[in-house]
Amino acid sequence: MAEKVSYSSEFMQVMHERGFIHQCTDATALDKRMAKDRVTAYIGFDCTAPSLHVGSLIQIMVLRWLQKTGHKPVILLGGGTTKVGDPSGKDEARKLLTQEEIDINLAGIKEIFERYLSIGANANDAILVNNAEWLDTLNYIDLLRNYGRYFSVNRMLTMDSVKLRLEREQNLSFLEFNYMILQAYDFVELNQRYHCTMQIGGSDQWGNIVMGIDLQHRIDAEKRFQPVSLDKMGSSLKVVEVQPMIQSKRTDAGAYTTEAFMNYMNQGDGKNLFGLTTPLLTTAAGAKMGKTASGAIWLSKDMLTPYDYWQFWRNTEDADVGRFLRLFTELPIKEIEKLEALKGAEINEAKKILANEVTKLCHGDRAAKQAAETAKKTFEEGSVGGDIPVFELTAEALGKGLAAYELLRQSGLAESGGEAKRLIRGGGARINDLKIEDENEVIGHTYFKEKQTIKLSVGRKKHMVVKLASD
Repeated sequence: MAEKVSYSSEFMQVMHERGFIHQCTDATALDKRMAKDRVTAYIGFDCTAPSLHVGSLIQIMVLRWLQKTGHKPVILLGGGTTKVGDPSGKDEARKLLTQEEIDINLAGIKEIFERYLSIGANANDAILVNNAEWLDTLNYIDLLRNYGRYFSVNRMLTMDSVKLRLEREQNLSFLEFNYMILQAYDFVELNQRYHCTMQIGGSDQWGNIVMGIDLQHRIDAEKRFQPVSLDKMGSSLKVVEVQPMIQSKRTDAGAYTTEAFMNYMNQGDGKNLFGLTTPLLTTAAGAKMGKTASGAIWLSKDMLTPYDYWQFWRNTEDADVGRFLRLFTELPIKEIEKLEALKGAEINEAKKILANEVTKLCHGDRAAKQAAETAKKTFEEGSVGGDIPVFELTAEALGKGLAAYELLRQSGLAESGGEAKRLIRGGGARINDLKIEDENEVIGHTYFKEKQTIKLSVGRKKHMVVKLASD
């Protein structure tokens, strides 16, 4: 439960009480600004797949709350940065995608945001921007000369995205090393084009976010140092270490110290830029959100059915229910507190509400209700949900039990016993959403219990209800 802190702006209060805030560059100043003015903020999403998955959902909900509280979200799609690849949190370089692949992925991701946000031309409508608009036309020499001089390699090497790879002696290409420069430059472009004053991201993006703010600070500070020939400067004057090209008409030594330059950095537009990060989301068991043994939990119905999406949230661990209700639904906090206080079998009702609310936001009310009805018929009433095909198995055919791999083969979920065994060994086969650990596990009458049905699953898209029929 969040520590009691009172914010004057609705956005910051919501972020705090629901557990969205990990770090903020200046929470007090940001709160004052948001209580007084409409703030434009952005989150970047690279186009590495045709859909985002649950790991990005916390960022999507932040943008949704930003809009609901009267501010303006900017969705930055990384049509440009995807060509480079973000090294943050990665042990190896991302696969380089073709332009055609990036365009397909971008279109799929755009459809997801259209379900969560109002996108348009009104005051606090969200806008979709592709950073390829400016990154694709950058001249490399101009970039180095105009912006490269603002970046200290010494500092870049301390960033987690770089430091961790080097400490593990894992390769980091020069291509990836440039990513943080491009992300910082994105912030400058968005500030100039859309008056965007805040960048939001996951906790692994903190260094990149701060670097973007710092870049704008340095650009503003140099504008206040009016250029003149260096030969007019006395030999005792020291040019700021990370700003070797800064020159000024002032001739007093005090104008060229690091401290004086830092004072300039606290003036101008840069001082009004903010960064906010969300926590790294893991389950109570320590697993990273967004992926399971059977694959990623995609937000696109073309990559994961609404029923499977609903079932993922229905299977939430007891200890995670309250936290997930806060982060991924818009239920009032008081209602969430009542639901998370439920114990024993009653907590299952809270899980159903969680699944319903999250699925409704992602796939719509109708899909959520249909998924809930399918689950109810299949697992509570012993009948068959309309979304899942049925394989009837007689008691005689079941006998004293069938090996798990054989049941997969007979049901048609695997074409052969060998394929069924490979699926089980790879962790991709489940009974009633529990992973089958042993290919020779005997599935007998006790599995069917009073409902006379079990659900077999292969991956995230193939399911079969096995119904024990009367002879």
